[in-house]
Formats: sequence, C-alpha cells, structure tokens
Amino acid sequence: MAYWLFKSEPNTWSWADQVARGEAGEQWDGVRNYQARNNMRLMQLGDHGFFYHSLKEKAVVGIVEVCALSHPDSTTDDPRWDCVDIRAICPLERPVTLAEVKAHPDLSEMVLANNTRLSVQPVSDSEWRIICALGGVAL
Repeated sequence: MAYWLFKSEPNTWSWADQVARGEAGEQWDGVRNYQARNNMRLMQLGDHGFFYHSLKEKAVVGIVEVCALSHPDSTTDDPRWDCVDIRAICPLERPVTLAEVKAHPDLSEMVLANNTRLSVQPVSDSEWRIICALGGVAL
C-alpha cells in the first residue's frame, strides 16, 4: 500500500463534504498540475491518503482511501487530465498542522513541508506513521 496527501480548500471541498459522500466516495477532480496528475496515475485501489485543509486551517484533518483508479476527469474535455475517486475512512482525533509538520525533525523531508502548493503528493511510510500518531489515529 502506498500513502498520499490530498489538499483541498475547505470552502471549495471540505472534510465534511468528503464524509457526506459515504462509501461511494467522490472523484478528486479539477487537478491541473502534471505532477499531481501523475501521482494519481500511480495510485492503487486501497491506497490511503491524508485529507488536508489548505488556506487558513493548514492541517491534516482526516484519512481517505482510493476507491477508483485513475480515469478521465469529468470536469474537462481535455484528455490530459485524470483523477481518482476517494472515500473518507476516519477523521484525525486531532488535526496536525503544517506548522507541526515543519517543526518535526523526522518530517523535514516530507513533500508537504517543502512544496505546500502541490495538491496531490506522496507520503512515505514513516511520515504516515508519525502523522497518524500525532493525530491520534492508529491504522
């Protein structure tokens, strides 16, 4: 299993919106960055990801699962853009802020700490374990 991070502006698509989609999940559409798109093309069914609220909150707030492999993004006719579908698994007991990530010595190489603009990014096994522990989640 691989791990990922999905960034969203909560006023556009929030954790509550994701949870409301239930088991069916929702496509992670609208991504127009080649690196983020390529990350989604690498995803496998059952991969887990952090759901991150950007802008003011700047915190990991939940855990999602990839429930549909990369497919054409239905919000565009441009064949270059793909997306995956994700469904909510659980919230973090306590959000983990970007400031905490940047301050943690074992997270200094995390993409989130160094490239906060990339909307879909990989997360290493050790980064996953650390953030889950900080957020009070045992997965």
